[in-house]
This record gives sequence, C-alpha cells and structure tokens, in this order.
Amino acid sequence: MSSPAVSFELSAQPPQPRPLPAVSPFHLTPQQVQFFDDSGYLVLRQWVTGELLLRLQGAASRWITDGNAFSAAGGRSEDYNLARRQGGEALFRINYLHNKGEAASLALLGSPAVLGVAESLCGPNFVPTYESLVFKAEGDGEQIPWHQDAVHPRQHRIFNFDLYLDASRIGAGALRVVPGTQRRLLDPCEIRGEYGWDAPGVLQVEMEPGDVLLHDVMVLHGSEPTVGNALRRTIYLEFRAAEQIVAEGPWDRQWIDRRLRLLPLALEARKALNLGAEFAWNVAPEYRLLPLGDGQAELKVVHEVHTPGAWCSAGSVK
Repeated sequence: MSSPAVSFELSAQPPQPRPLPAVSPFHLTPQQVQFFDDSGYLVLRQWVTGELLLRLQGAASRWITDGNAFSAAGGRSEDYNLARRQGGEALFRINYLHNKGEAASLALLGSPAVLGVAESLCGPNFVPTYESLVFKAEGDGEQIPWHQDAVHPRQHRIFNFDLYLDASRIGAGALRVVPGTQRRLLDPCEIRGEYGWDAPGVLQVEMEPGDVLLHDVMVLHGSEPTVGNALRRTIYLEFRAAEQIVAEGPWDRQWIDRRLRLLPLALEARKALNLGAEFAWNVAPEYRLLPLGDGQAELKVVHEVHTPGAWCSAGSVK
C-alpha cells in the first residue's frame, strides 16, 4: 500500500523494554504482553470497577455538561474539540481532564490498575502523555474513520489505555480493530476504498462499563456509522517511556519533567479517596522531581506539538 514519506524507518525489532513479570494483580503477565505485541491490542475485562468507576461516570457527565455550556456560549479552547454534524457542531472530545474539577480523573491515573499496566508495557520510567474523554452522545452515530493514532519508529511501546464507561455493542458502533497492523505505516484511505469496514482480519470488540482496551497507537482501528446510537463514553490515557520521548520527541526533557509531576498528585488523590491498593512508583531518581508549587500548572501541561498519525479524511492521509 502507498505510504506518505516519513523521517524515520519503522523497526522490525520487538519493542522495548522486555515484558516485566506480573509482580502484582495489576501488572500484565508475560503472556498478555506477548499477545499485545503480536496483535496490537489487549482487552482487560472489568479492570476498573466499584466506587472509582461510579465516580468517573459521574465526572464524565459533568465534563460533558460543562463542555457543552462552554461551547454553546461561543467558547473555543484546545480543551474542547468539536465536530461537524448535520445539525451543526457537536462536542465529542474533552482534553486535559485533570484540571476540570473532578478528583476522579487523578484517582484513575494514580490507580495500580492503570500504572501497573503502564509499567508492564513502558518500564518504570513511564510518562502519562495524554488524558481525554471521547464520547458519542445519544443519537450520534457518526463514524470514526480508519486510522493509526501516532506513527513512530517502534523502538519502544506507545499505547492507549481505553476505559469504557458505557457498553459498546456490535451493530451500535463497537470498535473495529485489525490485529497486527501496528507494524507498519498504512494508508487508511486505500484500505477504506478497497475493503470498506471489512478489512482482512478485522475484529469487532464489544465492551462493558469497566472494561479496558489497551491498544498500540499504530494498530489500525475505527468504527462505522450507526443509527440511534446510545451514549458511549471512553476515557483515554496514553503512555510512553521517558527514554522514547528523549530519543524521538516530539517533546523535550522539560516537558517530560512537567508531565511526571502529575504522578505524585495522582497517587495522593487516590489515597485521599480511600480507594484501596496503592501503587509503588519505581521511577528512576533523575525523573523524581520536586513539585512546581502551582497546582493548575501541574494539572494541565499542554502539548504544543503531536506525533503525526495516519487518518483517512477527505480522501487523504493526515
């Protein structure tokens, strides 16, 4: 398939670091890591449950209400992403969740159910690089075109932790993923033109509230348009190794330091809510930094630049 020019060669070597043993119930087993590496995704059933899930569902509803009010008043911000629909613009994504007034987002980031996975796939110097809520409102069955989130040389794992707050069903916009496609840059437009939504090997993944989908940022995925879609909300947390960012960008060491300052705040937030097991953060000493002393600055560290992905939009890869 045709591919746009990129400034690096994709690696055929397995991503690093090597799988960590399942040192806790929240770490992945070597078998799970191997499945993730082979397939580009892994489903963890009922991974986030109980009080934390309830808190996140309530927080998501309030984020959406606040975002709609902000947008309806004419506000525009990188915190709120709008999409064109037949009835006009519609809010579909909320970024930088931690400064939106809900402790649940930080408590999720500080959960061993999240950080154990991050350490399993990225090693101890994992960096939380993105946090967002992506949703389809009730009745909004718009498609999410085939895409690869971010294209990189594959010397390290980069992954998304996708927590489903609502059920996602086959026939109602369930995610389609093509296992194994994470290994090279693809042309999603060519795939759409040749196969539509039935690319070879495609799977549809049904999810329940509290289920988590881990996906490699280069695995091909999307969801077809549906009619009368129910509300579907998903929290996305992306993680990368600090070593990967230092070597490949697109951010610098100062940005890494600022993002890592989220983790002590997250661990404290989880402890304050008395949500049970805590995570032992094993980051290297050079990455364990003193707080800035400005809570809002620590809770929102903007990106400025992003690793490009591959999308099919208006007939071109973007």
